[in-house]
Amino acid sequence: MVEDNQIKAVVSPFAIREGEIKTFDGKDGYVSMNQIIHKINIGHIGDIHFKILELVNEFEFITSRQIFQLLQWKGMDIKSQDKLNNKLDQLVKTKILTRYYFSSEDGKGIYRIYCLEKMGKYLLNSRGIECKWQPTDNTKPVAMIKKRLAGNQTLIAYLRKVKAFESYVPKPAITAKQAGKVFKATGGSVKLVKNGKSIDFLFEVIRREEDWQKKLVDKMKLYQDFYANFQVGDSAFMSMPQLILVCEDEKHMAEVFKTLVIQQIDIPQINIYYTTDLRQNEETLENTLVEFVMDEETKKYKMKDVAVKLLGI
Repeated sequence: MVEDNQIKAVVSPFAIREGEIKTFDGKDGYVSMNQIIHKINIGHIGDIHFKILELVNEFEFITSRQIFQLLQWKGMDIKSQDKLNNKLDQLVKTKILTRYYFSSEDGKGIYRIYCLEKMGKYLLNSRGIECKWQPTDNTKPVAMIKKRLAGNQTLIAYLRKVKAFESYVPKPAITAKQAGKVFKATGGSVKLVKNGKSIDFLFEVIRREEDWQKKLVDKMKLYQDFYANFQVGDSAFMSMPQLILVCEDEKHMAEVFKTLVIQQIDIPQINIYYTTDLRQNEETLENTLVEFVMDEETKKYKMKDVAVKLLGI
């Protein structure tokens, strides 16, 4: 597998492309549970397949590369990306998983996205694993799926590259008390621990989808509510988490910051940090965060890298 820092992409694979649609790449037709049970009984579907199923259930939408990296991190001997792809094909052919790709006028996307099918839910439930999947989950729009994939990549970068990494939550539920709403951080969260002290990072993934500025402002108002009314233990956080906005590219970070300034969206309790998809490919994450500071001479905001030793290897 090509290492992250060897990837030469200049545009994130999880950025929004104009006119992009989600295209079905799974299996049509009917597969009975008896057929699946037979494959389990003769060993064609084994423990590694169930580990894959658990990951797809946990993250909802995920690429084969992301599955491979997570299995490696969990200590599973998966041999190679090709071996994993063969196992994913088995799960798709038996309608335990299904598969999509993104296509536009520029052509097909370079990766496939995996998600659960009904049979996958039945198998997980049979092993006592909670699975809230329902068929409508697979109808989610491109932007929502790409947010999940970019969030996955960020969480995986932290668990693989940050020595202080302790744990992750793919879809943390956050409560905005005054609004009376529970919302999800689209990029997940990680807990970092060093010298007995812990800090949580919350990742909010932003894409250039239709009407994205309004959606950003609406979401940030919920974060404002959460931070303004935060008490120890709220939303399972023992201390106020650090919010990081994950943008498509360097220019997008500036666009997001400008939107928040114009709309006067501020969270005085914390410094909001920014990052991009491609920054997660760096060998170390020490210098992947950005803040915007006022230049005293020009009185204009400028982008500044933030060195965070805690994010070192």
